[in-house]
Amino acid sequence: MSHRNAPLSETGRLRLARCVVEDGWPLRRAAERFQVAVSTAARWAGRYRELGAAGMSDRSSRPHRSPNQTPLRTERRIIKVRVIRRWGPARIAYLLGLNVSTVQRVLCRYGLAKLRWLDRATGRVIRRMESATCGDLVHVDVKKLGKIPAGGGWRMLGRASGARNSGADKSIGTRPHHGSGARGYHYLHTAIDAHSRLAYTELLADERKETAAAFWLRANAWFRDECGFDVQSVLTDNGPCYRSHSFRDALNGIRHRRTRPYRPQTNGKVERFHRTLADEWAYARLYTSDADRCQEFPHWLHTYNHHRGHTALGGQPPASRVPNLSGQYT
Repeated sequence: MSHRNAPLSETGRLRLARCVVEDGWPLRRAAERFQVAVSTAARWAGRYRELGAAGMSDRSSRPHRSPNQTPLRTERRIIKVRVIRRWGPARIAYLLGLNVSTVQRVLCRYGLAKLRWLDRATGRVIRRMESATCGDLVHVDVKKLGKIPAGGGWRMLGRASGARNSGADKSIGTRPHHGSGARGYHYLHTAIDAHSRLAYTELLADERKETAAAFWLRANAWFRDECGFDVQSVLTDNGPCYRSHSFRDALNGIRHRRTRPYRPQTNGKVERFHRTLADEWAYARLYTSDADRCQEFPHWLHTYNHHRGHTALGGQPPASRVPNLSGQYT
C-alpha cells in the first residue's frame, strides 16, 4: 500500500481489475464496489490488460525527465572538489557559487562517504573497531597536561601577565605539586573500555615505566572489582613505558596490542576521550589554582562515566552498558 489510507492493496487492485477485464463489470459498478473513483478503476484495469498481475504493484514516482536537475558538468566539479580537498557542502557551495542543499543532494546521489567517516590525511574510509562485550579491548594512553600557577595562568591573567611564569622550571613535574607558582606537568594515565567507553583515569607525576605499570594494575583491579568484567586485551601506542618489561609483567598474560607507528587514529577512543576531557574539564572554565582544577577532576570523571550522554552509545552514558556497575545510580 502506498499510504496508510489507501483503499486498495495489491490484492484489492487485482480483484478490481479482474472484475472489469475478466468478468465484464462496468467501470462505474466496479468503482462503487471497491469504493474508489472511476478513473482509478480504469487505471488498474488498463494495467491488468497490459501487464497482468505484475502491473498491480506500485511504480516509482520519479519523473521520466528532470529539466531542472544540476548539470552533469557542475556535478563533476562538486565531486572533484570533494575528492581533492575533502571539503563539506558549505565550503564547496561557497567556492562554486551554488546552494548548500544542491551540493548536499549531489554528494548523496553519488554515495560519497561523510567527512566524519574519512581519514582527512589519506581520504580513506575509517575502519572503526567495535568490541562486542566489555573487556574485549581496553585502550590505554597518557596525556600531558600543564599545571596552573597560583592565581591563575595566562587564560585568566592574559598573555602579558601570564608570561612571567614561562621561565619557571618545567622539570618540576616529577612529583605532585599544587598551589605554588612553579610550572610543571600532570600526566593523565587513562584506560578506557572500547565497548562501554567506561574510563579509569589518574593524575600522576610522570610517564615512566614503573608508573605506567602500577597504573595498569590499579586500572585492571577497578575493571575487575568495580565493573565486574575481566580485560582480555590492551591497546597502547609504542611509547617506551609500554614497551618495557615492567608493563609486560603488569599485564600478566593479558594480550598486548600496539598501534602502527605514527597512526594515533588506531587508538582513537582514548585520544577522543582526552579531547573531551580537555574541553569539558581542563579548559572548561578559568581556574585560580592547580589544586582547584585537580579537585574538580573526580566529579567530572564520575559525570562522564555515569551521567553524560555519549553519541557513540545512542546518547546513553557509558555506565548504561555495564550491568550492576558500582555507583551507577548516584
